[in-house]
Amino acid sequence: MKKKITAFFKKNPNNLYKSRQLIKKLEIITEPEYESLKSHLHSLYEEGVLERIGKRYKLKTELPGKSKNSITGIFEIMRDGNGILQVEDENKTGILVRHGRFGCAFPGDLVEVEISQKSGGKKNEIIQEGQVLKVLNRNRSEYSGTLNKAGSFYYLVPDLPEIYKNIYISNENLNGAVSGDKVVIEDLVWDDYKLNPEGRVKEILGKSGSHDVEVISIAKEFKLPYKFSNETLHEADNIPESIDKAEIKSRVDFRNKRVFTIDPDDAKDFDDALSLEMTETGNMIIGIHIADVSHYVKPKSNLDNEAQKRGNSVYLVGKVIPMLPEKLSNRICSLVPGEDRLTYSVIAELTPRGKVVNYKIEKTIINSKRRFSYEEAQKVIETGEGDLVEDILALNKLAKILRQKRMSSGSINFFSEEIKFKLDEKGTPVEVYRKEIKESNNLIEEYMLLANKLVAEFILSKKKNKEIVPFVYRIHDRPDKEKMKEFARFVKSLGFIVNFSETPTTKQINALMEMVKGKAEETLVNELAIRSMAKAIYSTENIGHYGLGFANYSHFTSPIRRYSDLLVHRILFSYLSGKKGELYQEKALSEICTHLSATERNAMDAERLSVKLKHIQYLTSYLGYEFNAIISGVTNFGIFVKLTDNLAEGLIHVRDLSDDYYIFDEKNYAFIGRGKGNVYRLGDKITVKLVKVSQEKKQIDFKLSRRER
Repeated sequence: MKKKITAFFKKNPNNLYKSRQLIKKLEIITEPEYESLKSHLHSLYEEGVLERIGKRYKLKTELPGKSKNSITGIFEIMRDGNGILQVEDENKTGILVRHGRFGCAFPGDLVEVEISQKSGGKKNEIIQEGQVLKVLNRNRSEYSGTLNKAGSFYYLVPDLPEIYKNIYISNENLNGAVSGDKVVIEDLVWDDYKLNPEGRVKEILGKSGSHDVEVISIAKEFKLPYKFSNETLHEADNIPESIDKAEIKSRVDFRNKRVFTIDPDDAKDFDDALSLEMTETGNMIIGIHIADVSHYVKPKSNLDNEAQKRGNSVYLVGKVIPMLPEKLSNRICSLVPGEDRLTYSVIAELTPRGKVVNYKIEKTIINSKRRFSYEEAQKVIETGEGDLVEDILALNKLAKILRQKRMSSGSINFFSEEIKFKLDEKGTPVEVYRKEIKESNNLIEEYMLLANKLVAEFILSKKKNKEIVPFVYRIHDRPDKEKMKEFARFVKSLGFIVNFSETPTTKQINALMEMVKGKAEETLVNELAIRSMAKAIYSTENIGHYGLGFANYSHFTSPIRRYSDLLVHRILFSYLSGKKGELYQEKALSEICTHLSATERNAMDAERLSVKLKHIQYLTSYLGYEFNAIISGVTNFGIFVKLTDNLAEGLIHVRDLSDDYYIFDEKNYAFIGRGKGNVYRLGDKITVKLVKVSQEKKQIDFKLSRRER
C-alpha cells in the first residue's frame, strides 16, 4: 500500500488529494484497505514524503534521506548483534550498522543512515557501513513488557529482546501501574541515544508471569488482534446452527458414508475429514472433505474483514488466537462427529499404485462417524484392530505409496522438530517433550497435499482454456546460490560429503538429509537447510513449489485457520458454479497475498517467542543442572547451544570460555583457543551447565562443562 501511494503521488506531483478521493484512484475495494490507506498517508506525511494542506495531501518536493552520503531504509538487528539497513532498491543493498551506531533506532524503524565507510567482508567483497542519523518513522506505537522499579525510578523491561533498551516511565505516567505489572506503553520519546527512551503506561495487562497475561502480552507485541469486535461477534451469533433443507438438496450427500477425522489430541477445530470407497476395478475413491467456511463467511462482511486482517490463527503454547470466532471455528464449521456439516470436497479416484485417474470438486454434506486422535489412529495402524480399521489401513498403505512417489519426483524430506509442553492449571510447564511424527501424521499430510495440488491443477486447466482466473497459489522459489554455497561449506565442516556448491537438486538435498538422519547433527542441518531456502509465500503468479517438487500448488484444506484457503474456496466455487465474472481483481488479490504472507511470518515469530518463554519457565527449576547439547550458532560474542532433549536454546558467553584465550574464526564457524588449541565449532556435541535464566530479558545462559568425544 505504501509503495502504491508513493508511486501515485510521484505520477501526480502537483495535485492535492483527500483520502476519500484516493479510493477510486487506487482501486480500494475493502474497508481494511481504506484503513491501511489512511494509516500509510499519515506515515508518509510523518516521514516527510508527503505534505498536508488541510485534509489534502501532495508530494513533498524534496524527499528525505537522499543526500550524497545518506540513505533511508528499514533498520534490523542481526543475530551477531550488529544492525543492517534494508534498502529497497534494484540491488537490494544492505548497509552494515555496527553495534553502538544504532542511534535511537529499534528494529523495524524507518531510518536515515549516513554511509560512513567501506570495509572488506568475506572473500574481500566490499561492505558499506553506516550509522543511524535519525528515525523517520517508528515501526510500532506500543511496547509491552514488565514494569520494574529501581530506587525512585520506574522502567519497562520490553518483552521482545530486540527492543534492546529499557524504557523509563515517570511517576506521573504510571497510570496506576506498580512494579511487577505487565503493561503496554505508548508515546515513546527518544531523542538522545546516550539516554534511555521514555514512555507512558497505556494499559495494565495484569501481574507478570500468569499464562493469560503472557498470551495477551505476546499478542500486543506482534500486533495480533486477540479480541473480536462486537459487530463481528454479533454477526457470528446470528448464524443459525441448523442447515437449510434446500442447501442440503443442492449438495452431494456423504452422510451415510464412512467419514472420519484424524487430528491432534488437543484440537478443537476439525477442518478436514476423509472417506474411502472401493470400485469394482480395485481403484480407491477418496473423499477429502474440508469445512465449507465460505458458506458462512461472506465477502466484505464483518467476519470476512476481521478474518482477512488476522490472516490466520496463531497457535501459542496453551492458547489459540483464532482467525474466526469460536462459534464458527469450534462449532458450526468444525467437523465434529455425529453432526451434519457442510463441506467442500475433493473426490479423487486413484489406482492402487497412486495414480490419479479422475477427480472432481464438489460442495458436499457429511456426518463424521468417528473422531480419531493421531495416537488412536496410529494404534489402529500398528495393531490392525479398532474402529474403521479397513479404511485406515487401506488409506495408510496408499499414503505411503503417494509419499514415495512424491519423494522420487523431487519433494524434499525436511522435518521441523516440534516441542510440546504439558501445562498445569496455571499454564506453567511441568513437562517438555518432542512431538513424534508417525504414520498417522503422514497419512493425513499426503491427502491434504493431494487435495491442494489437484485444486491448483484444476485452475491451471482453466487458464489453458484461455480463461483468466486470478487465484491464490502457494509458491516456493529456488534457493539463492550464495546461501546454498554457504550451507554446503558448513555441512562439509561437519564432516559430511556433499556434491553441490550452488543450487542443488532436490534429490541432492534429500541424499544429505538421509545421510544425517539419526545423527546428533540432524536437527541442526535440517534447520540450517530450511534457513538457506527461500520462504514459501502466497502469490497470484504461479512459479511452482520447489520444496514439494510440485508445478502447481495451493492451500485449500484449512479454511478455519487460514484466510488463503477461504479465498481459494470462493474462487473455485465461482468458476465451478458457472459464474465467469471475477470474484477478485488480480491487483487486489495480489495485495491480499502479500498481506497473508506477512501475517503468516508474524504468527510464526509470535509462536517461536511463546515456545521460548515456556522453555524459560520450565528451566527455571533446573539451575545448576547439566544437559547434553549441540552448538547451534557461533558469533563474536559467544556460542549458541541447543539442548538435545528439549531443544531449548541459550548462550555461552565468550567471557565464560575461561580455560584459554579464544579467537572467533568466522570462516570456520568456530572459537579456537590460542594457547591450548581447543576448538568449538558449529555442530559439536558438548555438555553444558545451566547458570542463569532471565524471564525479563528472555535469556538462558550456560557454561561449558565438557566436550563430548
